[in-house]
Amino acid sequence: MVPKNKDELVQEITSAYEKLKVEFENIPENLSTEKTMEGQLKDTKMSVCNLLAYLVGWGNLVLKWDKVYQSGKMPDLPDTGFKMNEMGRLAEKFYQDYADDNFVSLVKKYNEVVTKIFDLIDSKSNKELYETPWYKKYPFGRMIQFNTSSPYKNARARIRKWKKEKGIL
Repeated sequence: MVPKNKDELVQEITSAYEKLKVEFENIPENLSTEKTMEGQLKDTKMSVCNLLAYLVGWGNLVLKWDKVYQSGKMPDLPDTGFKMNEMGRLAEKFYQDYADDNFVSLVKKYNEVVTKIFDLIDSKSNKELYETPWYKKYPFGRMIQFNTSSPYKNARARIRKWKKEKGIL
């Protein structure tokens, strides 16, 4: 479902987040750093920790976008020094940014960034989220959804496939 308003956005993120959060609960920490999961780029492998770093990285970018936008500027999208066609390079940056974090720390950071995103959404009116152009034809609510519930669903599918291969399901 593509949310069309603030309430639907919160519902969509909540649903995807709750389902993904459950998947992290029974992952053995010793398997969390094995690069055996299908990667973000074709023919690459990543770890559960890499996937968490990716989700935390994108969450923090959404928060950064809002902070820059609130200062009267349009943020660099997707991030300073990156073009929209360089998502693989951006994913690698996120892996590096959180390389010193272990699985437990990354799960905590993931939960924290999702809470901050909910707080951000709560601080916005429906008009700010869905009735005002923000980036090209997309309102800010859609940009939030592109970088929260959509990747959460994708991450859950990857983790479930990986768990099945590992005999964890």
